[in-house]
Amino acid sequence: MIEVRGYAAHDDHSPLVPFTFQRREPGPHDVQIEILYAGICHSDVHQAHNDWSNSLYPMVPGHEIVGRVVKVGAEVKKLKAGDIAGVGCMVDSCRQCSACKEDLEQYCEQGAILTYNDKARSYKERPGSGQLTFGGYSEQIVVEERFVVKVPAGMDLKAVAPLLCAGITTWSPLRHWKVGSGQKVGVIGLGGLGHMGVKFAKALGAHVVMITTSPEKGKDAKRLGADEVLLSRDTDAMAAHALSFDFLLNTIPVGHDVNPYLALLKRDSTMVMVGVLTAIEPPVTGVSLIGGRKNLTGSGIGGMAETQEMIDFCAEHGIVSDIEMIPIQAVNQAYERVLKNDVKYRFVIDIASLRDAA
Repeated sequence: MIEVRGYAAHDDHSPLVPFTFQRREPGPHDVQIEILYAGICHSDVHQAHNDWSNSLYPMVPGHEIVGRVVKVGAEVKKLKAGDIAGVGCMVDSCRQCSACKEDLEQYCEQGAILTYNDKARSYKERPGSGQLTFGGYSEQIVVEERFVVKVPAGMDLKAVAPLLCAGITTWSPLRHWKVGSGQKVGVIGLGGLGHMGVKFAKALGAHVVMITTSPEKGKDAKRLGADEVLLSRDTDAMAAHALSFDFLLNTIPVGHDVNPYLALLKRDSTMVMVGVLTAIEPPVTGVSLIGGRKNLTGSGIGGMAETQEMIDFCAEHGIVSDIEMIPIQAVNQAYERVLKNDVKYRFVIDIASLRDAA
């Protein structure tokens, strides 16, 4: 076993603190990665605080991971020592269900194994089976090759890390619903997810409208590539855009009234929810959907093949996340700022700060 240092939450109300734990030695299909950077996702804060009533402690958060490969198993094909690699939200799946066979491991019918706050599948030949999974706020991670992506040379690695969650969460629905040239696409909410949605939709050729409550965020959306800004509290402006959108990407992370947004869609068009996991309140009215045969649906992250496609697209088009880098010793203050929406648009932990503190 490999001894690893990290930062962990030990309950739902205490700050994250230094924590030492063990990773398995890499097996034949495994990749051992020295972590360089780890993004802070809003869900890290939710999980650390047990906001969804499913937290497992001790918890080492982090599912936006970029690092350098230091060792690979004998059967590994796509990566070698010295390569730059990424790990996102999942580290295993059943491999046998229809979703897994279609490279949609995120929808594994037996449940994908999450990078942290989960329990590893049991394998007789693998040490650590059945134990808690620990994430990227740590020095190293060992992951099976299937669940690792190769990061092309020349990318800004610290800004690549959030692509492994915020990036793929927005990329997957844009690709699935075939967003592209000639379409009017609205991105609702400008945060970690929304800023990536704007960048991707623009790069895919769409006419991009940032839909926000904040005029200040609207100005920043233009910098990110939005063609227009629609203030959702301006009823006249919302009415002027009614029935005009081909696709809406809703990134708002809390329950809210979706009916005014559904009114923006053309007939037979779709709004995809990627941010909120709790109840949608007030309820969706039937007429919002029936009047125009409109679709309200959701999307999670992407499968591993799609995640590699996203990373390669980003490398080709010069796309990365807008980040603020912090030492790991500032993680608790960063959590406080995340709750205040005080970041543009993703905190990234420099894991060198963890090693330097030793």
